[in-house]
Amino acid sequence: MNDQNAPQDIHLQQKDPAESDAVREPSEETSVTQASRLSARLIYEVIRRDGREELARPTVSLIWSGVAAGILISLSVIAQTVLKSHLPDAEWTILIEALGYSVGFMVVIFGRMQLFTENTITTVLPLVADQSLTCLHRMLRLWTIVLAANIVGTIIASGFLYMPHFLPAHMTESLLAVSRHATDGSFGENFFRAIPAGIIIAAVVWIIPAAQSNAFWVVLVMTWLMSAAGFAHVIAGSVEAGVLVWFGQIGLGEAIWRFFIPVLAGNVAGGTAVFTLLVWGQVKNEVIKP
Repeated sequence: MNDQNAPQDIHLQQKDPAESDAVREPSEETSVTQASRLSARLIYEVIRRDGREELARPTVSLIWSGVAAGILISLSVIAQTVLKSHLPDAEWTILIEALGYSVGFMVVIFGRMQLFTENTITTVLPLVADQSLTCLHRMLRLWTIVLAANIVGTIIASGFLYMPHFLPAHMTESLLAVSRHATDGSFGENFFRAIPAGIIIAAVVWIIPAAQSNAFWVVLVMTWLMSAAGFAHVIAGSVEAGVLVWFGQIGLGEAIWRFFIPVLAGNVAGGTAVFTLLVWGQVKNEVIKP
């Protein structure tokens, strides 16, 4: 009988002397392990492996996934428009309206679609780990395909929003107001308000592996903050810029130069140059053998 029980107790018998006696059964040890938070090193490994899978995906898969993300991110604009059209004209209503901004991001993120700003961390971590020209080429290939596919999707989505009867006529002014709010600003202003948005999306990607059942609330709160604070996201904002172009509110050249280019640069700077490199510094010495 003693020999049969020995394998069950071996883990407890070899317990670290510094540990407490709170855990007394193997089943309890399992519960503690499952309840433990993922370390930064393990979060890094989850995202790195996910990034390597994305880098290896076929071009056709990336295109379809990117177009789908560009179209469905428009749900953020639609949800905001619906909320704004039913809210009074007051300063505090932006706090409610911003909740609609989360809708499109939830569909895209939980649907595992290709969103360009997610890739500023997901596909960069494999690169900073490998530091090879092959990995750089794959990352730039994915970035180019996904960004182009996302933009095609946003053009399609904004075109549908322009069509008569797609949204009730009384919501048109709310749609234009939401779009103007998201795209207003000079080249420099849009660049700087895009940096926090890049950081927020990269932070969402970093947090989700550890959030587990709370991932819904992570995406909801972080994307709500992005909208409520007036930060600029290049893909969601491209739907809104597209709406203004279709309705003749701004010219295509103005939309590209004043909004798209600075916001794209700001999102990349925030997601890659700021957040991704900071988290890499956090785990570098733990994941690279001396």
